[in-house]
Amino acid sequence: MLKQIIEDALNKQIKVEAESSQIYLAMASWAETEGLGGTAQFLYKHSDEERMHMLKLVQYVNERGGKAIIPELVQPAKNYKSLPNLFQTLLDHEIMVSGDINNLVDICLTEKDYTTHNFMQWYVAEQIEEEALARTIMDKLNMIGSDKGGLYLFDRDIESISVTTGATGKV
Repeated sequence: MLKQIIEDALNKQIKVEAESSQIYLAMASWAETEGLGGTAQFLYKHSDEERMHMLKLVQYVNERGGKAIIPELVQPAKNYKSLPNLFQTLLDHEIMVSGDINNLVDICLTEKDYTTHNFMQWYVAEQIEEEALARTIMDKLNMIGSDKGGLYLFDRDIESISVTTGATGKV
C-alpha cells in the first residue's frame, strides 16, 4: 500500500508525463505544418513514448493499492519561432522533468519507500538519455545555423532516430 504522500507525488508525475506527451504532440503538429516531416515523425514518436511513461506510472500506482488520477491538461504552445527554438523548448522541458523525477525519488527516500524508489530508477536513467538526446540535437542545430541545406538534411535524418535508442542514435 502506498503512503498518501507517495501516491500524491506519483500522481503529480503522471500529470508531468501526460503534459510532456501533449507538448510533443503539439510540437509535432507545428513541425508537420512547417514542412518538417522528419521532425514531425520524431516528435510524434516522442509524444507516444511520453504517454507510455505516464501509463507505466498509472499502472504502478493502481497495482500498489493507490488510485491513479488522470489529469486535466493545459493546452500546449501552438507555434515556435524556429526549429532551434522548438528543440531548446524541448531541452528545457526535459531538464524540468528530470528535476521533478529527482524530487519524487527524494520523497521516496525520505519516506523509506524503497519499492517505489527502485521503480523510479528506470525514470532516472530515461531522463539521462532524454536530456543527452536533446543536447545532441541542439548541438547539431547550432552547427547547422541557418544553412537551409543543413536543415533539410537534419529534418531528413532525425526521423531515423529511435526514441528508444536515445542519444546513441545519430543525427
